[in-house]
This record gives sequence, structure tokens and C-alpha cells, in this order.
Amino acid sequence: MTVRLCSKVACGQDAVATLTYDYADAMAVLGPLSYRSEPHSYDLCPRHAERLSAPQGWQVVRHVVVGSQEAV
Repeated sequence: MTVRLCSKVACGQDAVATLTYDYADAMAVLGPLSYRSEPHSYDLCPRHAERLSAPQGWQVVRHVVVGSQEAV
């Protein structure tokens, strides 16, 4: 498996989470790194995943894997 890097410009850290947007529901969804890169999602490193914020009025949903030691 190849390492995927954070989607943030000039970051260069290994990605650990995947961010997707649901524009119809004004929702940002952050979960564990997806199995493959998708064209309309963003891979984030731990620092950027932790600092994620959404536009005013949007909801951020953070999914965690049960039994994992790290929360995104």
C-alpha cells in the first residue's frame, strides 16, 4: 500500500483521516483514512484532522473506529 499524504498545501505529512462534504445537508464528515483515494474527498494528517472546522451553520461529524486507540 502506498502512503497517502495530507491534502493541505505544503503539509507533506502522512494522512490518517478522510474528509468529505455533504453540501445538501451542510455537513463535513471526517473519518478514518479511506481504503482508496477518491476525487471528491480530502486526506488529512493528524494535525489538520484535529484542527478541522467548518463554515458557520455547518455540522462536523467525526467517525471513529470502535476499539481504535486514536480518535480523529
